[in-house]
Amino acid sequence: MLKIRRVLISVWDKKGVVDFAKKLSEHNVEIISTGKTASLLRKSGVNAQDVSSLTLFPEILSGRVKTLHPKVFGGILANKKHPLHMEEIKNLSIQPIDMVIVNLYPFVQKVNDKLIWDEMVEYIDIGGPSMLRAAAKNFKNVACVSDCSQYKAIADELKKSKGFLSENTLKALAQQVFYLTREYDNCIYNYFKGQEILTWNLEKSSSLRYGENPHQSAGLYDLVDGSSLKVNQIQGKELSYNNFLDLDAAYTCIREFDEPAATIVKHASICGVGVDKKLASAYKKAYLTDTLSSFGGIIALNRKVDKETADQIIKSGFKECVIAPSYSKEALKMFSTKKNLRVLETSFNQKISLRDIRATAFGHLVQEKDAVSLSKNNLRVVTKKKPSPHQLKDLVFAWKVVKYVRSNAIVVAKNQSVLGIGGGQPSRVGAAKIALAKLAGSCKGAVLASDGFFPKEDSIKLVHKKGVRAIIQPGGSIKDNDIIDLCNKLGIVMIFVGMRHFRH
Repeated sequence: MLKIRRVLISVWDKKGVVDFAKKLSEHNVEIISTGKTASLLRKSGVNAQDVSSLTLFPEILSGRVKTLHPKVFGGILANKKHPLHMEEIKNLSIQPIDMVIVNLYPFVQKVNDKLIWDEMVEYIDIGGPSMLRAAAKNFKNVACVSDCSQYKAIADELKKSKGFLSENTLKALAQQVFYLTREYDNCIYNYFKGQEILTWNLEKSSSLRYGENPHQSAGLYDLVDGSSLKVNQIQGKELSYNNFLDLDAAYTCIREFDEPAATIVKHASICGVGVDKKLASAYKKAYLTDTLSSFGGIIALNRKVDKETADQIIKSGFKECVIAPSYSKEALKMFSTKKNLRVLETSFNQKISLRDIRATAFGHLVQEKDAVSLSKNNLRVVTKKKPSPHQLKDLVFAWKVVKYVRSNAIVVAKNQSVLGIGGGQPSRVGAAKIALAKLAGSCKGAVLASDGFFPKEDSIKLVHKKGVRAIIQPGGSIKDNDIIDLCNKLGIVMIFVGMRHFRH
C-alpha cells in the first residue's frame, strides 16, 4: 500500500482535473503543479504550489523545460524502502513525490490537422513522458495517472482506503503508462517516417494445444484495445486453432442475415446455410445442404437457441461447436448430454472492424475486410427477363453466401436454402460442376450466385441444363454481352451487382 502525501500535476487536457485535485485535497495531499494547470487549480480554490518554487528555476525555452530537474525526478525516482536513496534526497533537500498526474501534448490528435513541420514538433511532449516513465519504473513508490478516465476510480479507492493505493492499482497504472508512451512514440515515428507503420497490439489470452497440426505451436491473442470478440464457453473441451478458424468463417457468414439463420462450416469451408421464419427450420435447411460434410462441423446461429433447434442439432449427428447469442435452459440441458460438444455464446451486435493480415514469404499483406453489403441500388437486371420477387429473394440470399466461399465460388440456392456449393477451384465451370454434383435437392427453378464474372459460356449452358433459371454475378467480363445474349436465348434471369467477392 502507498500513502499519497505529495502530488505533481501537469496536464494538457484539463478535463476533470479540478474535481480530482479537490478530492485529493480532502486527504491533506500537498499539490505541486505547472504553468496554466497551477493557475486553474488556484483559481478554482485548490492550494497548488508552482513547480518553479520547488526547483528554484523558472520555465525556459517557451515552456519546453519546466519539470526536467533533479528536484522533480529525484522525488519521483527515489525508492522509499532504500535507506541510501532516502538519505541522499534528504541531504539534497528533495522531497518524495507520491503521485504524478500527467497527460501528454496532443501530438496524436494534431497529426490530422495538417500543421507545418515546425508547428507539429511543438506538440512532441518531452517532460510528460519522462515523468510518467520515471513514475512507472518506480511504481511501488509512485502512482502514475496518465488519463482523465482514471480519476474517478483512483479517487474512490483513496476514499475507501483512507488515502492509500494498493500495489495492484499501482502496477496497473504503470502498465498503462508504458503502453501509452509506446503508442505516443510510434505515432511520432510514423510522422517522421512519412508513411503508415503498423503496430500489432496483441496480448496472449490463451495457449492452444497446437496449431493446424500437432507439430505447430499456437496461441490466441486478443487486441489490447478490447475490440476482439469475447466468447463465453458454456461447455465442452478447450477450443483448438482450427476450431477458431471455422468459428470465424461461420460467425462472419451468419451475421449477413437479419432473419433467423444457420450456417455449418467444416475445414473453413461452408457446407450449409439456411434462412427461415423459425430457427429450427433454418438449421434443418443448412444441415440438408450436405449431410455428409457437416459431420464434425461448426454451427453458427443468429438467434437464441430453443429446445426445438437444439433437438435438430443433436439428431443431425456429431458436431464440434455451436455458437449463438444465447440459449434456453432446455437447449443447454439437451446439449449437456453431449460432453464433447463445445457450446459458445457471443455478441452478434458488436462492430467488427479488423483488417485482414496474411503472412507471405514476400512480406505481410494487409487489406480491409470485405464488409460491403449488397444494396438494391447495386442490382442491375441485364436480361430481358426480370426476376420474380421470390427469385430476387433467393438471389440476394445466394450472393450473401457466395461471399464466404473460396474462389472460384459458385452457390446454387432455392427457397432460402443452399442446394450446392463449389469453391476453391481454378476454373469457374469446375466450381459449377462441383456445386451441381453436391445438390441436396431438385435444381429446377433454383438460382445461382458467382463470386466473379463468367469468362465463357460453358458454365451458363451447364447450369441451365440442371434447372437454374436466375443468376447473380459481378459482371465486368469482355464476354458480358455474349453471356447476356445466351441468357436471353435460354430464358435465364441475370443480375449484375458491379462488385466481386474473391476469397483466396
